[in-house]
Amino acid sequence: MQPRNMSMSGVVDLAAVKAAQEAKAKAEQARAEAARTGGTGAVSPADLVIDVDEAGFDRDVLQRSTEVPVVIDFWAEWCEPCKQLSPVLERLAVEYNGRFLLAKIDVDANQMLMQQFGIQGIPAVFAVVAGQALPLFQGAAGEAQIRQTLDQLVQVAEQRFGLTGLTVDPDAEPGGAPAAGETPAGPYDSLLEAAARALDGNDLDGAVQAYKNVLAEDPAHPEATLGLAQAELLRRVRDMDPQQVRTDAARDPGDVQAQIAAADLDLAGGHVEDAFGRLVDTVARTAGDDRETARVRLLELFDVVGADHPAVVTARRALARALF
Repeated sequence: MQPRNMSMSGVVDLAAVKAAQEAKAKAEQARAEAARTGGTGAVSPADLVIDVDEAGFDRDVLQRSTEVPVVIDFWAEWCEPCKQLSPVLERLAVEYNGRFLLAKIDVDANQMLMQQFGIQGIPAVFAVVAGQALPLFQGAAGEAQIRQTLDQLVQVAEQRFGLTGLTVDPDAEPGGAPAAGETPAGPYDSLLEAAARALDGNDLDGAVQAYKNVLAEDPAHPEATLGLAQAELLRRVRDMDPQQVRTDAARDPGDVQAQIAAADLDLAGGHVEDAFGRLVDTVARTAGDDRETARVRLLELFDVVGADHPAVVTARRALARALF
């Protein structure tokens, strides 16, 4: 596992957006399966703090992070600050009542994980959300600072990734938490895996077709909708000359196709607000077919980012003002 930093400030790249949508879909699927089987999926308070090693990291951290934020406490027996910090984190894990899971990793016994996270000293606290790692803080920290960091973490996890946490039942038997990954495979998993393999191999045409195959059977499938929008965007910008595209867009603000191409480049490069703002301005200054062409592309770019992203919400309001 190679951790990636995930900004908590709202900056979005395509990989993070895709992870968010996948996490939402998995969380919703798990809740639906629990409802179908009549189970609650509840865990004991004792299950909110777990010891993790290298062998169980994928199962206990990466997979669980698709249903609940996982806070990782890197510690060692000889570390005096760890002895002050760890009890605070354990107490807060119970107090937050399932809004995050605390995973404790002994660095002496799991040095490979310590190296993969790039840890230079302990205590060090990270979080993993939807398979993405981000640093929280290193060294001793006051409880007020820890609470503030945890509050921000659970807010981001819920708003951007749909992770509402675990249901805690004081009467549940310890060790009875449902294992991640036990949700039955969905009917389109093989097609989605084919699309992912195609993307990894830079076969954008193959990825587009695989996502279309899913949507032909389930037009509202969230992961396929997102994946198709992203694959089509990457295919459009693949052969562009960025310098020429931006020159054309700057030379003629009224050239709708030039503005659309530049907006595609903006979004593919992670400049979400720039892409949306460019097309909103294009809609505002055009009419007829040109306006409709710009509007449709803007809606397509909304699908790339996801409907609940703050930039989409803002751009929708701006689009409405431009149209009406």
